[in-house]
Parts: sequence; structure tokens; C-alpha cells
Amino acid sequence: MGVRPPANGGGEAELIEFGIAALDARLEDVDLSFPATREEVLAALGDDAIEYDAAGHTVALSTALERTDQTEFSSERDLLNALHPVFEDLRTSTAPGLLGWLRSLLP
Repeated sequence: MGVRPPANGGGEAELIEFGIAALDARLEDVDLSFPATREEVLAALGDDAIEYDAAGHTVALSTALERTDQTEFSSERDLLNALHPVFEDLRTSTAPGLLGWLRSLLP
């Protein structure tokens, strides 16, 4: 996913990528062939933190991979599909709630 941060009078705002969009961007920069195991994915991408929400919360790639029920991924799409529910669960579990959402609307 990606969102544009609020504009604060400056130039054009940049897109913030998180979840599978952030991972997909990283996959473009590495040489990873499929099918690939969890270990091969980690070897290619490293165990860096992946942002899973617009607030900047992160999870280690190894942790996200462990939360899937797969040990091998047949394609890039298969990898992203397996990780999508993991990122969504993390994103919704750290949601600020109604009060936090209302505060975010105020300047």
C-alpha cells in the first residue's frame, strides 16, 4: 500500500510505500529467482525492517516470513500474496483507534 503524506505548503508530496508495496519495490532491486525458499528470500533481500503502515511501524522480514504458513514461494506474486495478510494484521493491530484517528485530522 502507499499513501501521500499531508502537504505542508511545500512542493509536491512524495508517496510513502508500506507493506507489500514497499517489499515489491525492494524486489525490483535484487536478483531473486523463483521458486524461492524463505532462506533464499532473506539472503536476497536481507533481514531489514519493512514498514507496514503509514505511521512508520516496521517488522523484520524474517518475522513476517515466519508468520506465513509457507516455506517456499513459487513466484513473486505468491510471496506477496502470502505476506499481504501478515502486513494487514500488523497494520490493523496497531491502529490508533477512533480517538487517534480524530486527532490525526486536526492541525
